[in-house]
Amino acid sequence: MTRSVWLSDTSVRRKGDPPPQDGRVTLEIRTSDGPDPEGGEVIRTVAYPERRLPPGGGHDEYRAARKQGVRAFALWADPHRTQVFAQVVTKSAAKGAPATYEVLGAAGEPLALVVREPAMTGGRIRTRWTVQPAGAQPVTGLKGRAFWWGVWWLISPIQLAIMVGSLIAASGDVARMPRRTKWRAGDRVVLDYHSGVGDSFVLDAVADGWDERVTASLLALLDSYDSWLGDAWDAVDRTRA
Repeated sequence: MTRSVWLSDTSVRRKGDPPPQDGRVTLEIRTSDGPDPEGGEVIRTVAYPERRLPPGGGHDEYRAARKQGVRAFALWADPHRTQVFAQVVTKSAAKGAPATYEVLGAAGEPLALVVREPAMTGGRIRTRWTVQPAGAQPVTGLKGRAFWWGVWWLISPIQLAIMVGSLIAASGDVARMPRRTKWRAGDRVVLDYHSGVGDSFVLDAVADGWDERVTASLLALLDSYDSWLGDAWDAVDRTRA
């Protein structure tokens, strides 16, 4: 059975609603467990992701570090931070170079390694993501299809004009770069990161055997590279109320 995970922000469920004032984490990673007896979907929250600020630092220091590829997340099992579900730490990162992240369990046990190799490095045009669960073979996916990258580059002069206009007039909509990523074991797709409802992206665990802590952490990493305009979930200051 395919299991999907995606990011949801409960603080903006209804337009104009203020964020909750009890300090809880409002971001949720949700999953679909398939159809229910009523014919709908069984949806539950897997984890509550939150970035971890550097020791002695704040929002600005985190954003400076993330520009170098650094990511640090806690995925909480509950919105009030009483229990850790999983953790993401950076093993190595440098701007424009491959970055290696480690997914850890609540007690710090290693669950997986995730390597992001940026586009235009190592003779590759597309960004490459490699996921290696503990004790298993790595799987690799390339960001976007080559065809759609060709289309995007053809219209990039128009996109640049729209982007400049949107920054000046606070309007306009720039087309996203191709983002769909499929990981394969041989010829078989095992993970699929693709567009969902609205602007959200969904990570499907197509093959069985994936640890939910790993897929939730991978989704948080993928979505942290959501935009070159700086509005990825971990780039936004979400100071506790």
